[in-house]
Amino acid sequence: MSIDEIISLAETRIQTHRTAEVTLQLAGPTGQPLPHAEVEIALTRHAFKLGANAFHVGSIESPDLRQGYEERFAALFNYATLPFYWGGYEPEPGHTAESRLEAMADWCTQHDIIPKGHPLAWHVVFPAWAEALDDAEVLRRLQTRVKTIVSHFKDRITIWDVFNEITVAVREANNAIARWVAAEGEVSCAAQALAWAREANPAATLLYNDFNISPAFEQLCAGLIEQGGPVDVIGIQSHMHKGTWPIERAWTVCETYARFGLPLHFTELTVLSGRLKAADDNDWHFVHSDWPSTAEGEAAQLDYGSRLYTLLFSHPAVQAITWWDFADFGTWQGAPAGLLRKNMTPKPLYDWLMDAFHRRWTTRARATSDATGHVTLRAFYGEYVFTARLLSGDVLRGACSISRSTQTRVTVRLS
Repeated sequence: MSIDEIISLAETRIQTHRTAEVTLQLAGPTGQPLPHAEVEIALTRHAFKLGANAFHVGSIESPDLRQGYEERFAALFNYATLPFYWGGYEPEPGHTAESRLEAMADWCTQHDIIPKGHPLAWHVVFPAWAEALDDAEVLRRLQTRVKTIVSHFKDRITIWDVFNEITVAVREANNAIARWVAAEGEVSCAAQALAWAREANPAATLLYNDFNISPAFEQLCAGLIEQGGPVDVIGIQSHMHKGTWPIERAWTVCETYARFGLPLHFTELTVLSGRLKAADDNDWHFVHSDWPSTAEGEAAQLDYGSRLYTLLFSHPAVQAITWWDFADFGTWQGAPAGLLRKNMTPKPLYDWLMDAFHRRWTTRARATSDATGHVTLRAFYGEYVFTARLLSGDVLRGACSISRSTQTRVTVRLS
């Protein structure tokens, strides 16, 4: 199939893989069928995880900017990545940002957003104080860190990027984590960290996360599966600071990693809305203070971003997309990477995502149940609320989930 055919069939695939025809049995408080009821049906949260990193929740000093950031985040997303980088989370031994991360996770829960922790083990953002320790002690503390965080937050956070970018650790760093990987091998180290997290919360969803789209990443995935490493999801980074991927590459990446039989999360997606001066060649290896978002760049971000989101949403293996960063505010390398500008006004791609996921790819319906209290409709997978007006004039409300594992008949209890 050509890339033109793949793109042209995206909407068809979305209907095939993101929706199902279901028959709802409306039932009253005692379980009795509700015939001839006028019912309003509304999707409140997609099963598909649409998110961004939420690193600035609760920390923006300007009340207006903070309000703009948080309101627009909550309006669009149902998924948020929270920062657990070792050097930032524990800048001094035993002194952690636990309370700040608890508050961030609670904000997510209050806004019906699923939080994910990122990352538990990584050779970067290595704590300076750990450099003075011997490697065995660092690894002991790393194990304690993983188990303690996952256990402590298990009532708040159940999705974790466990190991980050292990395929490049040896060539990028010379610290205890990189030396551990060099000595024991990538698969073994990743599997051990995943096992620590699984022990701390057997119900958690555990990711391995990498940007190194290469045979090394594929071999790591294969090795983890072969050795029974407790990985639940493959996390794929897609930072595009130096230029966007060809659309056909995005599809090829999905097909390549889908063959491992695990869900795919696009964990760190960056598409810029501005370029540096030609002489700089979009050099993103150091922080720039004058890298502006432009009207031309925002139009290009919209054009490419809308096609990429449509393509990824249409692939059956992809279960989440996380944008990186949400706003042009404290962004990585100072790049115009946000869906919002520095003043928190939305760029065109933000508006497109609001329209796509909250108006076009959603389910809102009005129907009348039949004589046996049934309603049949095609619905996007996710969480639903129902409001039913009975022949008696009584109004009842209820909720249910519709998922890929849901049977074609679902009972909705209203009261």
